[in-house]
Amino acid sequence: PKMKEDNCLHAALICLGMLYYSHAITTEKPNHARPSLHGHHEKGKEGQVLHRSKRGWVWNQFFVIEEYTGPDPVLVGRLHSDIDSGDGNIKYILSGEGAGIIFVIDDKSGNIHATKTLDREERAQYTLTAQAVDRNTNRPLEPPSEFIVKVQDINDNPPEFLHENYHANVPERSNVGTSVIQVTASDADDPTYGNSAKLVYSILEGQPYFSVEAQTGIIRTALPNMDREAKEEYHVVIQAKDMGGHMGGLSGTTKVTITLTDVNDNPPKFPQSVYQMSVSEAAVPGEEVGRVKAKDPDIGENGLVAYSIIDGDGMDMFEITTDYETQEGVVKLKKLLDFETKKSYSLKVEAANVHIDPKFISNGPFKDTVTVKISVEDADEPPVFLKPSYIFEVQENAASGTVVGKVHAKDPDAANSAIRYSIDRHTDLERYFIINAEDGNIKTIKTLDREEIAWHNISVFAVEVHKQHQEAKVPVAIKVVDVNDNAPKFAAAYEAFVCENARSNQQFITISADDKDDSANGPRFIFSLPPEIIHNPNFTLRDNRDNTASVLVRREGFSRQKQDLYLLPIVISDGGLPPLSSTNTLTIRVCGCDSNGSLLSCNAEAYVLNAGLSTGALIAILACIVILLVIVVLFVTLKRQKKEPLIVFEEEDVRENIITYDDEGGGEEDTEAFDIATLQNPDGINGFIPRKDIKPEYQYMPRPGLRPAPNSVDVDDFINTRIQEADNDPTAPPYDSIQIYGYEGRGSVAGSLSSLESATTDSDLDYDYLQNWGPRFKKLADLYGSKDTFDDDS
Repeated sequence: PKMKEDNCLHAALICLGMLYYSHAITTEKPNHARPSLHGHHEKGKEGQVLHRSKRGWVWNQFFVIEEYTGPDPVLVGRLHSDIDSGDGNIKYILSGEGAGIIFVIDDKSGNIHATKTLDREERAQYTLTAQAVDRNTNRPLEPPSEFIVKVQDINDNPPEFLHENYHANVPERSNVGTSVIQVTASDADDPTYGNSAKLVYSILEGQPYFSVEAQTGIIRTALPNMDREAKEEYHVVIQAKDMGGHMGGLSGTTKVTITLTDVNDNPPKFPQSVYQMSVSEAAVPGEEVGRVKAKDPDIGENGLVAYSIIDGDGMDMFEITTDYETQEGVVKLKKLLDFETKKSYSLKVEAANVHIDPKFISNGPFKDTVTVKISVEDADEPPVFLKPSYIFEVQENAASGTVVGKVHAKDPDAANSAIRYSIDRHTDLERYFIINAEDGNIKTIKTLDREEIAWHNISVFAVEVHKQHQEAKVPVAIKVVDVNDNAPKFAAAYEAFVCENARSNQQFITISADDKDDSANGPRFIFSLPPEIIHNPNFTLRDNRDNTASVLVRREGFSRQKQDLYLLPIVISDGGLPPLSSTNTLTIRVCGCDSNGSLLSCNAEAYVLNAGLSTGALIAILACIVILLVIVVLFVTLKRQKKEPLIVFEEEDVRENIITYDDEGGGEEDTEAFDIATLQNPDGINGFIPRKDIKPEYQYMPRPGLRPAPNSVDVDDFINTRIQEADNDPTAPPYDSIQIYGYEGRGSVAGSLSSLESATTDSDLDYDYLQNWGPRFKKLADLYGSKDTFDDDS
């Protein structure tokens, strides 16, 4: 109601002002002296042109209230010129911003009305131009003049905040008055006119925790020691009201979400005073035993807790680590446990904050302790050897059954079960050893040789009698102790050379020895000659006392013709207990040398050859042998390169006269249809069919003396001869090109047998001569030999 009254009062004052201005215009005398914006030219009595000052409009600024919603257009003001006498000859014209659309003018009276509702927030003022013209001629009576129509503000816009929702954080336990956030609202009304845009902030929701400054909109804490753990988020509603907060003003609101951020104001706390845990004695180091957790209501780094063991009899057996994902302390086994030795342990565990805020150090201490009791559970354990490994010694060549050593294991459980022993045969494939299953004594089965295997590494199993799955394994290393059972020998296969012109006491070779036994049984080798040749006239031996010996020449004048090879026995003894020795033979060859002692030849046969043959003769013999070898190689090469033609063309080869008739008719006379296999290969009757598709290993040249004369009448012999030559000829093709009748055609005694020349009627030829052609033509002779026979057959 108060706001309405203020608005009505305001509107009344504006109306009174407008009426006053309107009255002033209507009561204005035409000749009233005012500042003129436009001048007139007048003539004086003497005809001179008089200049007077410009006349102006009565005013140049009007006011109109915004948001006017009356039934009639609102009167903005009235324009009047000094030269208007009121006879209606002057016409007022309005132009400019909104002229004719928003503002209209009565061209006679000059009254200006607003036809539309105006909004100051949309447009605060309009610039218009007024002009007075002669109504009849439209001649301007005054120059145009500008004036302004201002839109007067009313409180029609509520305050608006920049954001509909605000979010802010403030640390918990903050002091009263701590600034949280500033909210700002704006009002579209005119801040220079009245209190329409004067804002006042107030809090509608959020008391008593927060407050807001009325003029600035800054939100501050209003209560001390606000605890995030009790309530973390607050919703505050802030109101902004114009008109200075008085009644009748408009308002707007916004929501502010305020979150308390965490500070380390709470120490960690264990929910219980004692934790009970258990672990098997079979657990391995690193295995988890259990977990403890101290609760800290703080979050983030303020809630981080680190765990440690500060006391207890299990500090050496257990350790604790921190799981930062779950904020738990993980108790782990550090060493192996033994139920039979100790059955329980006690730990004192501390949980402390990692990060401490000095502001709240008085709330401390930021740590807590708890007791952890751990009981050890008995487990069925495998046997345990008294030693982690065993090393035994046994002499080589010891008799089978010799005791090497003894292993021992026991059952760590309270039951103390009996133990049985065995050897892992994968580690003793040759079965050198055996173990007594009852007492663990290891003995040899075979004789050992240190020079073959110096160490034997085996594994021994121990299992409980009643629980076969419980077993233990221990490595056993057996050293084979050396016995002096190998005599020393030459370190290499020595072969010495001595010059024929060697000087007396000249050294020509140094020898050394090797012993397979250990160095303890051969620290030094002694070299000597056998007693029977100690006074050898040719060579002598000198022991260098450094495990080497030198062989020297005792005399001068060796000759290859007399003796080119000497065998010198040398005795080598070792320093073992008892010492062993061996006799080794050194081969010494006599060689020819030059004056400087360089070897020339050690071949004694060279002197024998010189006595019988000279060097020239030997060279000649070698040259002859080389020449013969070259000739043989050339002969073989030429023989391989020589290639025979597949078909031998001879001048008198009867096959050159053979003519094949491709158009012969059928019948017995048709040679193409007749089986000529018998004529081609008579030997095939006896089962012998030579191969024609391969080349034989040995070539047989055809016998030239078997070729018959062309005029021979012995056709049977001729055909057999040609068949034999063709069968034995490796150059012949793998097919027979010879025909049945070699002398068919002109000049043949038998004449032509071709059916082409046969008469169409019965022939009167005499075929009796076929009787003389041998048994192969007996069938033909029987068929054609007599007329009667022929007639009978036909």
